[in-house]
Amino acid sequence: MAGLTLESIVSAFGQSAKAKLSNPAITGSPEDQLRGPLEALVAGLAALTGLPPQAVHLVGETHMADIRTRPDYAVTRSGALIGFIELKAPGKGCDPRRFTDPHDKDQWNRLKSLPNLLYTDGNGFSLWRDGVLEGAIVRLDGDIENAGARLAAPDTLVALLSDFLAWEPIPPKSARRLAEVSARLCRLLRDEVTEQLARESPGLTGLAEDWRKLLFPQADNKQFADGYAQAVTFGLLIARTRDIPLKDGVDRAANELRKTSSLIGTALGLLTDSADNKEALKTSLGTMARVFDTVNWHDVSKDDPEAWLYFYEHFLEIYDNTLRKSTGSYYTPPEVVNAMARLVDEVLRGPLFERPLGLAATDVTVADPAVGSGCGCWPNSRR
Repeated sequence: MAGLTLESIVSAFGQSAKAKLSNPAITGSPEDQLRGPLEALVAGLAALTGLPPQAVHLVGETHMADIRTRPDYAVTRSGALIGFIELKAPGKGCDPRRFTDPHDKDQWNRLKSLPNLLYTDGNGFSLWRDGVLEGAIVRLDGDIENAGARLAAPDTLVALLSDFLAWEPIPPKSARRLAEVSARLCRLLRDEVTEQLARESPGLTGLAEDWRKLLFPQADNKQFADGYAQAVTFGLLIARTRDIPLKDGVDRAANELRKTSSLIGTALGLLTDSADNKEALKTSLGTMARVFDTVNWHDVSKDDPEAWLYFYEHFLEIYDNTLRKSTGSYYTPPEVVNAMARLVDEVLRGPLFERPLGLAATDVTVADPAVGSGCGCWPNSRR
């Protein structure tokens, strides 16, 4: 691609797009007609950023307007997933916050969980990370539908695409940050499961039936999607606490966890045993594997055994705060737990009960019907 310039790349994009959009013999939606021109544009801009030929690939989906959790393109760089592109019809705009169509608004509410997402309608480009606009929206000079070779773009378009293509997951450095990241991706997985069930996807329908048969017979589709998404998410996080890599997919994690964790292992196993299931959930699972593979639990926890203490509470704040309230997922501060346990221990050792070992006495049992995860329990007590 020697001799390429921003001007020549954008001009060619304009020519190609105009020919596609104005040809009366071509059928299909306007955004479908932009696919070929957009792929050539991204390839050209990738070359301008210094990436070698064929380093960047746009993996396009067959356009299905009713799928809201799957962007038009998954983008890889040197074989690694780096982000997604959502393509809209010319004139619709590239700021999803301004969409008024219910389908587009619903899709944005789902896709904003993605960590690196490019929106474009051919006239403008915007970059979003976790639902937050990154930098400024870049708008082309001219209308994609009729400008043709006169279409032009500011230099900021190259910078925007360079930023998008250079994305790498940022390893979370605290348990709270990890809870935030994992909650967003878990929500995307839940939405993807829910949508595939509504479409009666054979893989997901069978997965739900197996889940009910093996684990929760009374679960409806909504409960299945929620429970399954959380099980998979925590399964992958547990895998990382054991330094099991995810960069090549979730199969190894499933096989390892089957040996020690029946619920998590079964949940991942039901997924990895079927190629159809993995295909149906590839947007969320591919992103999870890419992001979670960077997690170093030793850095996150600082090797503090209580690092998990508030994890689920923080997770639910982002994932589904209504669910957090309905399940009463609020944890007692460690200082209060320690004071309560110390006082009970002192009473047991005193003249009223005469148990010199206090809570550690063999005939003392602590019963707490609201124990939750039991993270704050006294070390020597039995729940």
